[in-house]
Amino acid sequence: MSNEEPQLPLSALPVGRFAGRQAFQQIVRDALAHAAREGWRELVFSDATFTDWPLHERAVAQALQDWSKTGRHFTMVAMRYDEVLRDQARFVAWRKTWSHIIECRLSRQTDALDFPSGIWSPHWCMQRLDLARSTGICGREPERLVQWREVLDEVLRQSQPGFPASVLGL
Repeated sequence: MSNEEPQLPLSALPVGRFAGRQAFQQIVRDALAHAAREGWRELVFSDATFTDWPLHERAVAQALQDWSKTGRHFTMVAMRYDEVLRDQARFVAWRKTWSHIIECRLSRQTDALDFPSGIWSPHWCMQRLDLARSTGICGREPERLVQWREVLDEVLRQSQPGFPASVLGL
């Protein structure tokens, strides 16, 4: 992505229902690009394993890099990170570089199919409702933002630190 690309207004982010893995992945890409362009200060990602997420893509890594600035905070919560470590090398490298703004949490309090999957920001959110079919809903309505944040806060309350940026040994 170059700086000459036109900036899309927040209204260009999807609102309403989506269906399919490709639609979901495009929403993740678009959300990160918007977060970088619009200067969103906080992002929360939640998924049991992040298997379907396009975190390995160059465009996603660049959007995360562009978003990363002082005063930003990124929270990620999952049931496990082994697939991220194995399959999402660009994200893992970004996580190591920006460990001071990203907090990764582990939560094993629920079944993987019931684990909340989506993105939250103070401006817009996306929630996958059916993981097998990658269907869900996006929106920026205040009540939707509050409701989704409450779901994520409950998972975060029951979580512990996980996915360290580096492993120190003796």
